[in-house]
Amino acid sequence: MDKKTRDTAEKLFSSEYEKLTDQEKHVAHHITERTPISTNIVQDFSEQMTLGQKMADKVAYFGGSWIFISIFACVMVIWIILNSFILIRLNSSFDPYPYILLNLVLSMLAAIQAPIILMSQNRQAYKDRLSAEHDYEVNLKAELEIIGLHEKIDFLREGQWNELILIQQKQLTLLSQLTEDLKKQQRV
Repeated sequence: MDKKTRDTAEKLFSSEYEKLTDQEKHVAHHITERTPISTNIVQDFSEQMTLGQKMADKVAYFGGSWIFISIFACVMVIWIILNSFILIRLNSSFDPYPYILLNLVLSMLAAIQAPIILMSQNRQAYKDRLSAEHDYEVNLKAELEIIGLHEKIDFLREGQWNELILIQQKQLTLLSQLTEDLKKQQRV
């Protein structure tokens, strides 16, 4: 770590460099180097996902949609109607009431779908944590940059006040010389 970054970090955070968090050190580095800190966290995260993770996200997305619920409801109604129709017509069916085979299929679907959705939710939570940490860094950098701008403006304003006071003193000196000259001219 170079001395400039260390000094900047200690000045901005009013703390020893070693006591700063990694995020604060990261922000101090970007402020010192005048580099942007913003990145697209979602895109960076998506590029690192495996095929299985992408598929799990798609399954979770589809499994939580109205299309899935509609298809699922239609399949269940068709299953029940088909079994009831065969039972009434032929006095036998491939899955008689209480539809044990349907229950087995539904249980297997739930057993497979639940962990996939949980994996997807865990990844989403991790993505959210990354995004929140990144937002904190961006906000911290923006806040520190604003503080720096305020200091620069205050410094410039102080300089301007000093210049105005000097100009005013010169004007007062010139005015007093003019009044002295006028008084001398009036006496003559």
